[in-house]
Amino acid sequence: MNQSIVHNKQDSDLFGLLYGFRFRPNERGQEVDSVAALGCLNGPEVPDEFVWLHLSLAHASCERWMKANLDMPEEFFEALHEGSRSTRIEHIDSALLAVVNDVVFDFNMLSTDISTLVVCARGHLLITARVQPLRSVDKLRSSVKRGELFRSPLELLVHLLRDQGEVLTQFLRQTSISVDHIEDQLLSQRLSSNRAELGAMRRVLVRLQRLLALEPGSLMRLLHKPPTWLLEEDVQELRQSTEESALVISDLTALVERIKLLQEEIAANLNEQSNRTLYTLTVVTVLALPINIVAGFFGMNVGGIPLAANEHGFWVLVAVVATFTLITARWAFRKRSD
Repeated sequence: MNQSIVHNKQDSDLFGLLYGFRFRPNERGQEVDSVAALGCLNGPEVPDEFVWLHLSLAHASCERWMKANLDMPEEFFEALHEGSRSTRIEHIDSALLAVVNDVVFDFNMLSTDISTLVVCARGHLLITARVQPLRSVDKLRSSVKRGELFRSPLELLVHLLRDQGEVLTQFLRQTSISVDHIEDQLLSQRLSSNRAELGAMRRVLVRLQRLLALEPGSLMRLLHKPPTWLLEEDVQELRQSTEESALVISDLTALVERIKLLQEEIAANLNEQSNRTLYTLTVVTVLALPINIVAGFFGMNVGGIPLAANEHGFWVLVAVVATFTLITARWAFRKRSD
């Protein structure tokens, strides 16, 4: 293997840097290695320049390096160790702290596993840190590599939120197709194990709704009192992005309600089928009741059994049993029509 490649790989792994980009006005993002990234932390070489560093928290030295070299608020490091939390953006100590939940990146399928990306943005620096690869971050990196221009760290963050919304929209579209198929089966009275499938879909959607929806309180505080280094255009784009995200979450909520109605309809149909089966068994039992009673009496091995000496006794009993059976059947079916 080429020794320079090995050296660069080891160098980039010193503090868990996955990739970094330098952005200058009206220029496409330029990828930087760990040495250039360390140099960028000393300050921008040109006005309005900023750097995006994407770090892996799975690296043993990542958090220690960030504490030693980056001027981050304490809340940023606390967010790295939080458990399940909702997506939020807030203003802390002249910096923007964002906790973004997103689906885990999978080459083969659209995964529903959720992982967290912690973001800290300042005037000339954007830091993103995660444990597992995330789909929206990969989409953002692809946009940068395609040459899309970014004027500030917040515009990168807004693009990330929109990519997250696109991933969620794609998942909603696939789930809606599955729900349509189940609904067609319900209308054609072909029920199978759809209740369990709908239940799994509903649990996933509720979890996505809980984790991916932006906290409105922290967002409102940020929009009403943004940091001084934020551009007005960035604030407007953030507001528009949150509105788009709210629409996606609204669609998700509507799909959850639709699944709930389908579950109730399937449960009602199954309950109706069970009632019909029980009624059929009850009618059969009632119709067999007269002959069982007569057979029970005449099957007793005792003396004095009536019609024992009558040559037409069998047919008399058949007529009696048939009469009582017809009366019972008429009563049972009248009750059913009522």
